[in-house]
Amino acid sequence: MNARSPKLILASKSASRRAMLDAAGVTYEARPASIDERALEDEMAGSAPHEIAEALAVAKAAAIAKEEPDALVLGSDSLVVAGGKRFDKPTDRANAAEHLRFFSGKAIELHSAAALVRANTCEWSGTSLAKLHVRELSEDFIEHYLSCEWPEIGFTVGCFRIEAMGVQLFEEIEGDQFTVLGMPLLPVLGALRELDVLPS
Repeated sequence: MNARSPKLILASKSASRRAMLDAAGVTYEARPASIDERALEDEMAGSAPHEIAEALAVAKAAAIAKEEPDALVLGSDSLVVAGGKRFDKPTDRANAAEHLRFFSGKAIELHSAAALVRANTCEWSGTSLAKLHVRELSEDFIEHYLSCEWPEIGFTVGCFRIEAMGVQLFEEIEGDQFTVLGMPLLPVLGALRELDVLPS
């Protein structure tokens, strides 16, 4: 980030998103955004999953940008669809088990979105898609998995951390690792270069 660059704020508490930016050498500060995600999703009922994910990413960034009008704010969101149904983060451990039973033997579509907002303007937004093929999961595995991964996966859509034991859920993954981790990182980095936040 050079002397002319705006401060970059990540509107998220996601450890995986912070880790991606850290590893890429991006200077930023993290400040979680508080928005009513369910209300926005309800408003957009019938919209395509990637459109909802993108709208949520923009809304998160915009919420922080109102407080920091001189900063560039990065919002991000992920949305899971399986068997034609959209899934949110599990409400509790029992709900996580229900999600995993439903995912068993199916393909999960993971839509990851990001947006860059300054003041009242969305300067850039984009989405990416990964398809994760879940193997057949036994009840014993689901119980063992949750005993190891709960409550951490309670903060994730899809009930998994791919960088941890969640990798055991899948037999095949189509899409790049950044999308699976929850943010289309390469397009984000490209947009940050275009906006003079990163050197080109």
